[in-house]
Amino acid sequence: GWAGGYPEIVKENELFERYYRELGIVPAGEWDAFMAALREPLPATLRITGYRSHAKEILHCLKEKYFRELQDLEVDGQKVEMPQSLSWYPEELAWHTNLSRKILRKSPQLEKFHQFLVSETECGNISRQEAVSMIPPLLLNVSPHHKILDMCAAPGSKTAQLIEMLHADMNVPFPKGFVIANDVDNKRCYLLVHQAKRLNSPCIMVVNHDASSIPNLQIDVDGRKEILFYDRILCDVPCSGDGTMRKNIDVWKKWTTQNSLQLHGLQLRIATRGVEQLAEGGRMVYSTCSLNPIENEAVIASLLEKSQGALELADVSSELPGLKRMPGITKWKVMLKDGQWFEEWKDVPSNRQTQIRPTMFPVKDEEKLKAMNLERCLRILPHHQNTGGFFVAVLIKKSPMPWNKRQPKVHQKLPQRTGDTEVTATNSNNGSGCITEEPILAESEDSKKMEELQNSDTEQSKKEGVCGPPPSKKMKLFGFKEDPFVFLPEDDPLFLPIEKFYALDPSFPKMNLLTRTQEGKKRQLYMVSKELRNVLLNNSEKMKVINTGIKVWSRNSDGEQFGCAFRLAQEGIYTLYPFIHARIVNVCIEDVKILLTQENPFLSKFSSETQKKVKDMAMGSIVLKYDPDPEKPDDLQCPIVLCGWQGKTSLRAFVPKNERLHYLRMMGVEVFKAKRKEEELENKTEEEVQHRLAQTEEGMDLEDKEHDLVTKMEAEIGEESSQSPVESSAMEIENKIEDLDQSGKNANSHVSQESKDMNASNAKD
Repeated sequence: GWAGGYPEIVKENELFERYYRELGIVPAGEWDAFMAALREPLPATLRITGYRSHAKEILHCLKEKYFRELQDLEVDGQKVEMPQSLSWYPEELAWHTNLSRKILRKSPQLEKFHQFLVSETECGNISRQEAVSMIPPLLLNVSPHHKILDMCAAPGSKTAQLIEMLHADMNVPFPKGFVIANDVDNKRCYLLVHQAKRLNSPCIMVVNHDASSIPNLQIDVDGRKEILFYDRILCDVPCSGDGTMRKNIDVWKKWTTQNSLQLHGLQLRIATRGVEQLAEGGRMVYSTCSLNPIENEAVIASLLEKSQGALELADVSSELPGLKRMPGITKWKVMLKDGQWFEEWKDVPSNRQTQIRPTMFPVKDEEKLKAMNLERCLRILPHHQNTGGFFVAVLIKKSPMPWNKRQPKVHQKLPQRTGDTEVTATNSNNGSGCITEEPILAESEDSKKMEELQNSDTEQSKKEGVCGPPPSKKMKLFGFKEDPFVFLPEDDPLFLPIEKFYALDPSFPKMNLLTRTQEGKKRQLYMVSKELRNVLLNNSEKMKVINTGIKVWSRNSDGEQFGCAFRLAQEGIYTLYPFIHARIVNVCIEDVKILLTQENPFLSKFSSETQKKVKDMAMGSIVLKYDPDPEKPDDLQCPIVLCGWQGKTSLRAFVPKNERLHYLRMMGVEVFKAKRKEEELENKTEEEVQHRLAQTEEGMDLEDKEHDLVTKMEAEIGEESSQSPVESSAMEIENKIEDLDQSGKNANSHVSQESKDMNASNAKD
């Protein structure tokens, strides 16, 4: 029948049931429970960002305030089920609840909880992520010094987990490790950027490549070029997704074995490319949200077989205690969409040998099969812990891959075409995709001269610190054309006033500052870690970088008269703060409340200590620091660092709206009611002033592309309309409105057009 204008999807698929019954992946006697679980909607799950110093405060706030209010709540005569922590996730940082979006909006208490979730998600303090999706990053065992590649990263929830693990120690602003997050889909890369940017890390780079042929990157090691091998690789490959039936109900009617047969080759090629780029002793996690052995055990078995002992499956049975899992299987069959079964490759007729490949079948040699330890793989079944279906295998690399025994020596001066090695796909006897890496020799003197010319150009741009998009001949550019990444020269006059104004520590790594423009005024300054700078400078000609770096300073039109043209940016303040020795004002908790609840409070409203501190300080950008008092346990017990602006008679915080709400919640201020009152009492003319000024800031930011499109549209527009722009001093705001009106309109039309384009692409995804 029709419900709400759409035909109701019947949750039945005879071929699906026949296939999985025959394979026996579900234990005897559990089939009905398995199918019943698949027909139930998936519980919503959330994860608290673990590395933030205030993770404990958020957890406390959730448990003591929001969950307690839900305890005896009834909606439509039904008692609301209390959220439960995931028993296997460390430190109670992941929770699941059966509350649907519809129910969340039906009750004021639930609406308040929903608003809390949305706001904290925007700040990056909470991620709404499926429970089983949290498993692969946990099994990677990441340390802050690890170099990590996420091969198929979009939409980015697992990438966010990896970034959190790098920043396990909040006192280290620049961990030695980094995450390179890749996705083949250009549009989804911007979604990935948006996810990653919520965490404000200088150690993440988003790139746009086909994972099955992602290029070898080089790094400079003591003046010598070396190939970059990764300590950890997450290989969460594209799959048929039959483990997601509970949330993607379309799978019920679209499911067929053909999906798995078509994806198997791609999955094997991506996994093969992954293990090639893995360092010896490194760990790669292969995962899918599919239950099908053709996409799972068959890929792993084929990879192990052709590795000839270079790879082994890690035994992770003791990791994540509390997680119910099934061991990998060693016997399976292949079925066509017409229901025809094949047990061995020799049984497949020649007209079917393009659909079915030899790597899809289990290994026949019992000794070989036993040595593979396929039972060390793990399969998560939906009915065991009320989750989606999932498959994970953890591989450890013991030695170079057999086809890579002669690793190309990068530091030898070989004539090059697309870097130091060219990756070519060849078909081995058994039909699997195997990748070979060989240094390429020049065919003639002419090509040698061409290479020398290209290399000299690359070296020149490297010296200038410019990492532009790769030349179109070497790589097909698609999607949006990215602005170059330009590192600030050591003697750049732009930096001296900044260094003096903020009294930056001599250890400040100014070489890691970059902009996104080669000509004209530099509007924003971004920062990356030393290790990512090394990657950027040595690979700009072979890598399409979508985004990297964290914004630390923004140009401010009023700033120059106060001695510095750049104000601090809240996004990068936790990275920058350890290096700043001037313009820091320590504030008490009452001052913080005033700063976060009032737009432009007069100095007289603050404590006498704060007034004394700012009395002799020059106007301009400042740091506002709150340190918890252990003797007052009822007060907020985590430090806060805010960007502020000191005017002649006022002091204000320059913080995005959701971050303001976050800090107020942590301090016990009721923001839900405050928000309602704010909406009712807001002055219309004041609203127009703020709107026009926000539009002008958008126009300024557009000139520099604001580092990426999605973050600019989804985050910045929301933030800037709620921030008080310090680009104009309080006294000059009214005088500027008329001048800014026209430019605001232009900027707004530009943004709305881009928003339409991006919304269309998101709907498509």
